[in-house]
Amino acid sequence: MPPPPTTSNGNAAAPPPATIPLSNALMTKLKPAKIFKGAVESTPPSTPGARPHQGPRHITAITFDDRGDQVLTAAEDETFRLYSCKTGKHLKTLYSKKYGVDLPRFTHRHTTVVHASTKEDDTIRYHSLHDNKYLQYFKGHSGRVVSLEVSPIDDGFMSGSVDKTVRLWDLRAPTCRGLLNLPASPIVAYDSSGLVFAVGVNHYSRILLYDQANYDKDPFLTITLEDPTLTLVSYPPRPIYMTSLSFSSNAKYILVGCSGDAHYILDAFEGHLLAKLEGHVGLERRRIDAPQTIDPSKGNSGEEVSWTPDSKYVVSGSLNGKIIIWDVQNLPVRSGIVDLKAHPTRLQPLTTLDGHPGPSRCVRFNPRLAMIVSAGAELAFWLPDQSADNEEIAKELLRKK
Repeated sequence: MPPPPTTSNGNAAAPPPATIPLSNALMTKLKPAKIFKGAVESTPPSTPGARPHQGPRHITAITFDDRGDQVLTAAEDETFRLYSCKTGKHLKTLYSKKYGVDLPRFTHRHTTVVHASTKEDDTIRYHSLHDNKYLQYFKGHSGRVVSLEVSPIDDGFMSGSVDKTVRLWDLRAPTCRGLLNLPASPIVAYDSSGLVFAVGVNHYSRILLYDQANYDKDPFLTITLEDPTLTLVSYPPRPIYMTSLSFSSNAKYILVGCSGDAHYILDAFEGHLLAKLEGHVGLERRRIDAPQTIDPSKGNSGEEVSWTPDSKYVVSGSLNGKIIIWDVQNLPVRSGIVDLKAHPTRLQPLTTLDGHPGPSRCVRFNPRLAMIVSAGAELAFWLPDQSADNEEIAKELLRKK
């Protein structure tokens, strides 16, 4: 038997942390372990003659560092707020009153982020959380940035804007190193290898897959997102408005977040529509009592749906404040020519968790820990409730006696 590993000072090394496999039982036991009610400043009183406020201010985006130790929020009060996932404590608040803040994304260093601006201009900013300074400005977009993603493998990142362009960047240079012109506002995503990226184009219902090394060539796959079940609701069917894209960890599937009452899962290799995720209320409106518009729009959607790290589950927020979890371990297998008239499997939630007062706008699963972070007018950390397990163990011991 080999000796236990030791550290440089001769002491026995600590055992690696235990891993918890995600299961249906664990996902249904998630409970709010901590709620931060002051995670966003309250709405200031309306001034005479000004437009009335649409309700309380919201957190608009959240991002984890690579290790899952920290989570950063961006909010309509133009602040970043940094929290520790392990201690559940608020670490610091940083302000961006001049430029506003949206879509923060940790780089591969836990002290720096890139983020979009909401005021002044449409520059992307590289920001140090350590000393609250800007390290670089990335200028080029002439419209608001609506999608921003960091490469999983290097210092590259990608942005999509309402100016109908996608720009590819590197943290080490202020000028963009690639530009794609598109017919409509795009959203973007990298696959887990960083070698492929996807661009979703609204109004055309297309998802374009590019080879990162040959982005200046035509996409190697063009996927059409059409849901034939929508004709059962209305005819002509209401268009789908895509607000986020994300690849599964094995790069086999693409999760398409939408502003309406359904999200979709596509096969990433051929483009088959596999599943329609139902059971939530879309975030196209800001309040649940607001009327639905004729034409679909982004609304508050974009940050509310994501995979778990093992891609066995999808978690989502909802306009009614619920947290929805779908089990996606048994997706159908389709191959051959894509049939746009084939109905997707309609998945109902594995469980629905009672969430926030007001919409749950942002929902993300920690990349390393068994926890969900959700946000709207408040911020919540969700952990598995182990008390039920303890009760089961106690009953089992009593039975054995």
